Amino acid sequence: MSAKKPLKILFVATELTPYSTVGGLGRVMFFLPRALMKLGHEVRVVIPKYGKIDLDKYPVETIFEGLEVPTGNDATPYLICNVKTHRLSDSPRAYFLENMEYYEKRANEYGYSDDPVRFGLLQRGVLAWLKENFQSKKRNPQNNVFCPDIIHCNDWQAGLISNYLKTIYKDDPDLSRLVTVFTIHNLVFQAQFDPRFVNELDRDDGRSEIPDLFSQRFTKLNSMRRAILYSDIINTVSNKYSKEILTREYGCGLDELLQEVRTRLFGIINGIDYDDFNPKTDKLVVNNYDANSCERRNQNKRELQSEFNLPVDETIPILSMSYRLEEQKGIGLVKEVLEYLLREYKVQVVVNGDGDPQYKTYMKELYEKYPEQVGLNLNANFTLPRHIFSGSDLILLPSKFEPCGMVQMEAMRYGCVPIARSVGGLADTIIDNMTGFTFKEFNSLAFFGTVVRALEAYKDKKRWMEIVKNCMKADFSWTNSAKKYEELYYRVLDLRLQQEDAKTHPI
Repeated sequence: MSAKKPLKILFVATELTPYSTVGGLGRVMFFLPRALMKLGHEVRVVIPKYGKIDLDKYPVETIFEGLEVPTGNDATPYLICNVKTHRLSDSPRAYFLENMEYYEKRANEYGYSDDPVRFGLLQRGVLAWLKENFQSKKRNPQNNVFCPDIIHCNDWQAGLISNYLKTIYKDDPDLSRLVTVFTIHNLVFQAQFDPRFVNELDRDDGRSEIPDLFSQRFTKLNSMRRAILYSDIINTVSNKYSKEILTREYGCGLDELLQEVRTRLFGIINGIDYDDFNPKTDKLVVNNYDANSCERRNQNKRELQSEFNLPVDETIPILSMSYRLEEQKGIGLVKEVLEYLLREYKVQVVVNGDGDPQYKTYMKELYEKYPEQVGLNLNANFTLPRHIFSGSDLILLPSKFEPCGMVQMEAMRYGCVPIARSVGGLADTIIDNMTGFTFKEFNSLAFFGTVVRALEAYKDKKRWMEIVKNCMKADFSWTNSAKKYEELYYRVLDLRLQQEDAKTHPI
């Protein structure tokens, strides 16, 4: 667009910090829209109104009551929803789709047998609400209702919106003009089911008509596949991952489709909030510091050792893990090398995180065997990560795959040096021998060799301090990511204008 006008952008997702947060998605839905707002755009986020949302802390206001959401089912043609809203200062306005049966009576965001229906309702509800908004605006241009230029959909739970727009609403004068951007946060999760174990009769080709919400066939749709097929632009949460998913190793069965649409596929790394994650001002850090006072980290190191009942000795390198203990994170590699490291090297290990029971059991056994070297917390704790980042020397990130990863950026911000596999977002954010230590092959020998290399570098205090400072000075702020998303939005709008012009003025 020759005149880069401010845009109206609606994010559709299943999580939004602080209202509802399960993983990193909720934080992305808060910080990215906020960074886009600072660039001058009008940005809103819509999620379901889960029963767990604290209405005393976040009182909501009803802006649309009795919204009839079409289901496509003859017996039950509509489900009735309400749209409510709340806004924190200096934050994106949040909208909540309210329905007693599918959201408020549930204790959690995910994990129900009817999740496809629940998130199908979210998607159809968003479009039904926007249709009402556009009509209201036509009746009275002064009406203060939100009519976006772009719908930014996130993960499979919002993957059918572009499909609906290109089929059911293709002749709607308002909705058909909406541009869709779809972000793949993790390609593994394509629907409620695992697409690797679907028989051929149930496999979704992505092009057949979307069945009604209550149809058994609706539960078998591959929403990720359909989002890739119908969205105007697709992006992943790191540049490296956008290339990796074109291969069979990382493509999760969609690599051939992604290769077909690769001209519409982009990668933009996530960011972190540098005001929130700031060791100089963070109230969760015992002794504050910055890149010019890194030596103060040693005080936090001693505090961390005391907190985990480890011998207090700042000369001993601390290796840390603070994330979910699961296969994707490469815990299998950790299992193969960690005990040998504890036996042969003077190191301490701090582990914080819930996860797969088999890995939790392993960590407990390791703790019992090496109580003087291993500190352990296997329960949810949102304070400990800051203590670990500000006090440990190294963080282990040998991921099998990693679409983006935010732990490495958070740790680096606090001067905790990553040891990571050069994959996905880890490859995009860590420079070997400068801001961390990386390896390529997913095997224990490569991982072990890299840990030893890092421990050798740790012995050279001058060099080590340079690496720590490099980590702290790296810039992964949301401002940089937001500017790239802004470019992507203008690109897709330009493309849509060209397509419309070609239809209006055929050669």
